[in-house]
Amino acid sequence: MTHATRVDLAPITTDDLPRVGEFLSVHLDSSLTPAQWARSLRPTWSTSHPDHGFLLVADGLVVGVYAAFYSETGGPGRDRPVCNLAAWCVLEEHRGHSLRLVRAMLAQRDRELTDLSPSGTVVPLNERLGFRHLDTSGALAVNLPLPSRRGIRLVTGHADIEATLTGSDLAAYRDHAGSAAARHVVAVIDERPCWVVFRAVRRKGLRLFASVIHVSDRELFRAAAPAVHRHLLLAHRLPLTLLQTRVSGPGPWHSVPLRAQRPAMYLSRAGLPPESASYLYSELTQVPW
Repeated sequence: MTHATRVDLAPITTDDLPRVGEFLSVHLDSSLTPAQWARSLRPTWSTSHPDHGFLLVADGLVVGVYAAFYSETGGPGRDRPVCNLAAWCVLEEHRGHSLRLVRAMLAQRDRELTDLSPSGTVVPLNERLGFRHLDTSGALAVNLPLPSRRGIRLVTGHADIEATLTGSDLAAYRDHAGSAAARHVVAVIDERPCWVVFRAVRRKGLRLFASVIHVSDRELFRAAAPAVHRHLLLAHRLPLTLLQTRVSGPGPWHSVPLRAQRPAMYLSRAGLPPESASYLYSELTQVPW
């Protein structure tokens, strides 16, 4: 007579990160090494939450992971704890336990939940659980080497950015300055700074795109956009930029409108609207896939 293997659910501790990184590299995304996964799952900001999501263990081996990023803020000027749902992977023979990981995440009722890169199969599940879609409409812009208007200065060095930003923007920049995926540029117009956070992304295997995930001042960004697009092309060799209206405002004249981009979802226990969600303090700034 055979007995079913016992599968245990537990929080992911910092000591678990090496084996979680190996599991995700082998079974989810091999473009990141086990060490890269393990480093990425340790956020660059401080948090009171001691864990990194949940895992499933059978016979001493990891058989499932739902990684998460915790923060006490959703971004500059916000003050609410957030749990960003990140990498979710369960071995085929243990898929029956997948919902145990989901229930563990949902049981954290003291936090807003974001899922900013759900796969196609996860989206309908999230909808049934009460998640709402973020508006991802926007534009695809070609990064042209056009001259920018006079009076725009771009700041890129760490020390210079620290000397330029103030208040909650400075605090949030410091939280993300060491992250593996986020890149930073500050456009200064009339001594007013606009902090822009972007990441390089692949589409159809081609790493040609910058994706803007945070803009501190949408009005200033519109004026500084030509200089920023030129910087993305010349300094980062990214010929195209994905923009979301919710994040950065309307696309520039040389962009193509996009009705929607890849889905992003949000669940607020306090009834806060999806548009209040931020892409900071999430896997988008931490995991360089």
